[in-house]
Amino acid sequence: MKAYVVGVGMTKFEKPESRDWQYWDMAKEAGSAALADAGVAYGEVEQVPVGYCFQASTAGQRAVYELGLTGVPVYNVNNNCATGSTALMMARQFVEGGVSECVLALGFEKMKKGALGGGADGGDFKTSPVARHYGIMAAGHGFEMTPPTAQIFGNAAREHMEKYGTTAAQLAAVAAKNHRHSANNPYAQFQDVYGVDEVLAAREIHAPLTKLQCSPTSDGAAAAVVVSERYVETHGLEEKAVEIVAQAMTTDTGESFGSGSCIDVVGQPMSRAAAEQVYARAGLGIEDVDVVELHDCFSINELLTYEALGMCGVGESGKLVESGATTYGGRWVVNPSGGLISKGHPLGATGIAQVAELSWQLRGEAGARQVPGAQVGLAHNIGLGGAAVVTMLRRA
Repeated sequence: MKAYVVGVGMTKFEKPESRDWQYWDMAKEAGSAALADAGVAYGEVEQVPVGYCFQASTAGQRAVYELGLTGVPVYNVNNNCATGSTALMMARQFVEGGVSECVLALGFEKMKKGALGGGADGGDFKTSPVARHYGIMAAGHGFEMTPPTAQIFGNAAREHMEKYGTTAAQLAAVAAKNHRHSANNPYAQFQDVYGVDEVLAAREIHAPLTKLQCSPTSDGAAAAVVVSERYVETHGLEEKAVEIVAQAMTTDTGESFGSGSCIDVVGQPMSRAAAEQVYARAGLGIEDVDVVELHDCFSINELLTYEALGMCGVGESGKLVESGATTYGGRWVVNPSGGLISKGHPLGATGIAQVAELSWQLRGEAGARQVPGAQVGLAHNIGLGGAAVVTMLRRA
């Protein structure tokens, strides 16, 4: 059976503590918007996978109880930065498997100010799920007194520069592009435009990454209504329907740790494997894609993902972004929303927010940031620990 996204909604992504709201407030706002977009009542929803990382167990129930008390199953999903797309994947599987006709996927996060740590939410680093990843990094690069997540991705950037001649200006071009795109996104945490020189001149977080090349901590929520083909037909939702053509999740294999490279540890092999599975299942390739929302938690990860998705050869991603191929007027438009760097990154919401943006793009409803003629979209969401989810979408 096919699965379709027929309604999406999200809050504006906000700087933590800048707005007086709780996670259930943001979940209600995003969930209500998605249901209204689809023209579906909450009473029609049969199951609700809910993604978040920093709230307590059963926070998913507390959040969706704001939408209604219908007694439907609620699943609490936590998969690091890939949490939102994991919740969406569960929704798709329920529908494709014939278990449910209408499912609501929801993701939210209420975060603390400051950089994310490298441990298990402030716990003992030695028992952290990502201790092995950081151990690989430390063996090759040592461990500096900089934010751990910026450090591991920054060291991946250093490796890419040393191995392929990637320049600091090419890394900064990723951030400049995404900040420029976010100026047209009313949901984005930041809407300021910066040039490459301004990105390079910003405060250094972990060389070569500056503050403007790092995704911020954010509060926010996103939601998507996923339904069957029969539900689309019986409810007259053809004009809203965006087909989930193919989707795949991969986790770490020996390749992630075998080379001792931070490029592999931060997930490029996972992303490549997920993309290959999606292309095989869809019968479509990256050449068929018009618009991409990918996981630019740091500028280097956008470059690594270009290569993983097959948009260019290994080591050629710096030249790709520099050429203008990944912005308006180029071969693809990547992160028209502003991406994680400028739209923001509330962990549990990010993956679903990517699909919300692509749904608007494929329905021709993205306003000033609309990609002309967009018919096929690709979402990429990754979390250390690890999980990579790639989703191909097409206007029904």
